[in-house]
Amino acid sequence: MPPAYTQRGFTLIEMLVVMTIMVLAYAMTAPMISAGVSGAELKAAARQVAAGLRKARSEAVAHKNEVALTVDVEQRRFDLSGDTRVYRLPEKIEVSLFTAQSELKDAKTGAIRFYPDGSSTGGRVTLSLGERKYLVDVDWMTGRVKILD
Repeated sequence: MPPAYTQRGFTLIEMLVVMTIMVLAYAMTAPMISAGVSGAELKAAARQVAAGLRKARSEAVAHKNEVALTVDVEQRRFDLSGDTRVYRLPEKIEVSLFTAQSELKDAKTGAIRFYPDGSSTGGRVTLSLGERKYLVDVDWMTGRVKILD
């Protein structure tokens, strides 16, 4: 009887098949991962705008003074009256502003103003990236800020 041989290892064809499957799996998941990062970045920007609006409202109530959050949609930034800091939003994100006519400074800049009683001029800041968008709404009567997607 001839000696029994055991086969150890993998053939070249088996290794090529596994490598091909791995390359295809990576090619399919890479765009999903990068889209997820952009979605997280968009949500973080919406939260940043909402936090700025809430800060403006609380400053107005605490100091019994009007406070405005001014948005520059072209430069993708906003600031609060009485504060020297400028908050920048990611460049990939599209920004639009809907506010009272009296709060528009020009075609690219406008504000949402909060009053000492907590009310505001109301408005909406829309942040979008491709198909995805977040709406940061401000209720004019209560000054309440909420994020809608």
